[in-house]
Amino acid sequence: MRWPFLGLGAGFRDLLHLDDPPRRLAVALAVGVFISCTPFWGLQTVLAVVVAAVFRFNRAATVLGTWLNVPWLAPFVYGAAIKIGLLVVPGLREADASSFDLLLRDPSALSWATVWSWLRGSSLPLLVGSTIVGLVAAGATYLIALTALGRRRRRGPPRAGDASRRHVA
Repeated sequence: MRWPFLGLGAGFRDLLHLDDPPRRLAVALAVGVFISCTPFWGLQTVLAVVVAAVFRFNRAATVLGTWLNVPWLAPFVYGAAIKIGLLVVPGLREADASSFDLLLRDPSALSWATVWSWLRGSSLPLLVGSTIVGLVAAGATYLIALTALGRRRRRGPPRAGDASRRHVA
């Protein structure tokens, strides 16, 4: 399977050829996906390397997982995280969403006070929501990766001369 628009196809093909057991690779990839859903933009790759080193996960698989939340998917991930967080965190529903709605409706209302009000009101819902979204995404990633890696390992390495199974760089 090729995903040239994501630029991650080669990374996934390489993941299939790593020597770690499928469960460990699937966990490492899932942890990376969880980290990719956190609101710590700019630190996610560093955070993935540190977590992989501390818990002895495969670093390549963990970092690859963080790269799955590509910029054009991030608004959907964080939008869902804020919506879920506002539903879960009590007492922060209307008042906190209103300052963000104001910014969307009237960009000229942008001021440090408005931004600070929105950040103060949405930080906890974003953190809680991104944790929930991250757990769901990590769980799905684990199941998909474990299935794909298990199938690949059962098929064995590609045979010489078998063009349908040959690793194309």
